[in-house]
Amino acid sequence: QLQASGGGLVQAGGSLRLSCAASGFTLDDYAIGWFRQAPGKEREGVLCISSDGGNTYYADSVKGRFTISSDNAKNTVYLQMNSLKPEDTAVYYCAARISVYYSISYYCIDSQVPYDYWGQGTQVTVSS
Repeated sequence: QLQASGGGLVQAGGSLRLSCAASGFTLDDYAIGWFRQAPGKEREGVLCISSDGGNTYYADSVKGRFTISSDNAKNTVYLQMNSLKPEDTAVYYCAARISVYYSISYYCIDSQVPYDYWGQGTQVTVSS
């Protein structure tokens, strides 16, 4: 399973780091997706990365502000979010998928693509 954490309330311009810890499987073997869903909006992929780290997709809205990193020893990936904006307010989810057949962007742009594991979501609220 995946456990997402690290959300909270932050002022615009601030930073947060979300964590996604895996148990029962090795996260490094999986492609990782970070998604978010704001109230009244559809879920959107913000950042996805292939299992080897060679391919990364960033939504235009987060380019230059969000990055992903990992700690294999902790079986955890992180979403570093900088220069946060009120429009980043959403519940953030991490997901993991073992098999990737297309460009990683496909697994991010289409938020309905199945993933093998989903975290429970963590709330990020950015105040203006």
